[in-house]
Amino acid sequence: MNAKWPTEPARTRRQEVFMHQGRHFLQIPGPSPVPERVLRAMDMPVIDHRSAEFGELGRTVLEGSQKIFQTKAPVIIFPSSGTGAWEAAIVNTLSPGDKVLMVETGHFATLWRQMAGRFGIEVDFVPGDWRRGADPMVIEAKLTEDKARAIKAVMVVHNETSTGATSRIAEIRAAIDRASHPALLMVDTISSLGSVDYRHDEWKVDVSVSCSQKGFMLPPGLGFNAISEKALAASKTNKMPRSYFDWEGMLKPNAKGFFPYTPATNLLYGLREAIAMLLEEGLANVFARHQRLAAATRAAVNHWGLEVLCQEPSEFSPVLTAVLMPPGHDADGFRKVVLDNYNMSLGSGLSKVAGKVFRIGHLGECNALTLLGALTGVEMGLSVAGVPHRSGGVDVAMKLLEQRPQGNASPHLKVVGT
Repeated sequence: MNAKWPTEPARTRRQEVFMHQGRHFLQIPGPSPVPERVLRAMDMPVIDHRSAEFGELGRTVLEGSQKIFQTKAPVIIFPSSGTGAWEAAIVNTLSPGDKVLMVETGHFATLWRQMAGRFGIEVDFVPGDWRRGADPMVIEAKLTEDKARAIKAVMVVHNETSTGATSRIAEIRAAIDRASHPALLMVDTISSLGSVDYRHDEWKVDVSVSCSQKGFMLPPGLGFNAISEKALAASKTNKMPRSYFDWEGMLKPNAKGFFPYTPATNLLYGLREAIAMLLEEGLANVFARHQRLAAATRAAVNHWGLEVLCQEPSEFSPVLTAVLMPPGHDADGFRKVVLDNYNMSLGSGLSKVAGKVFRIGHLGECNALTLLGALTGVEMGLSVAGVPHRSGGVDVAMKLLEQRPQGNASPHLKVVGT
């Protein structure tokens, strides 16, 4: 045999294949990894969306979604992204020329503002530094100053995915009440629902906006609006044209589990399974798990000597941790090192913090072992990329996670004696 050593490019290709064996770590803050149970649930034939069988599926997911939003109010499910759910919230409640109050908490708050502007909405946009959530006191002051009651809605992002800061919605509702202002409260829960404690009814939210690919652990493709009676009343008198996103057109067939146009049937199969998983674990346990994983992540980041972007401890996100790179080091270059060497995707910095921040997602189907694998990849990446840091952050996170909480065992696995 005249065997030859492979050329250098061939060896490089083989090395790349070897590095990318095994499970890809998707540690971005959404879309989140889709659990096997949900994948298997979606692996079904499409059925007649006018059949009794589909009506049962529709009623099950609509009622189940209410439990996740913690509401008795209607939840409307659109075949859309979260952006479509944003649009639905605007066109069903506001009219061109209306004034709304929003807060610059990050990239996604800015995008929602831009969308409102395209519909002719006047936006009072409170400036922010992208390192904390919306300040309830500022909102109260703005509403108190609004003697003419011109502000029709307060629009807030609950968990700002670009920064890792949450806004205190219960306190914002209290601020609106103290100002005795009639404005609607509209909340983006796109990256918080199903991962962070959120109470549509208790916090008297009028429109909650969400989507499928974050805490619901589904692929992208479903948008959600949970709507109060006050919001529904506004939809009957506002002047914004709409068709696809019309609430009234949805609510009538939804009463029997149906939709006014062809629904995303297989995503609804997945949604039914995802809701079952969340309720089996128990929402309180789901929220506690996310808090615990987030605390371990911050412990590792602090040990490394890096800085968490969010500066307000009461607003640290349970969903993701945004990490500032040291001066002179590019976050996107670091993310590429991690992806190329360890087959792990980290979230990028967006707009104002592009190249300055990388984001570690720890939401959805994530547990202690998954997180420790992700943090190990980050720590190895810091070394390979030459980013100044103190080693041992993974050990610190491990020690925290070794303090196992009560009731954290999987409901699907039992230890069997031999």
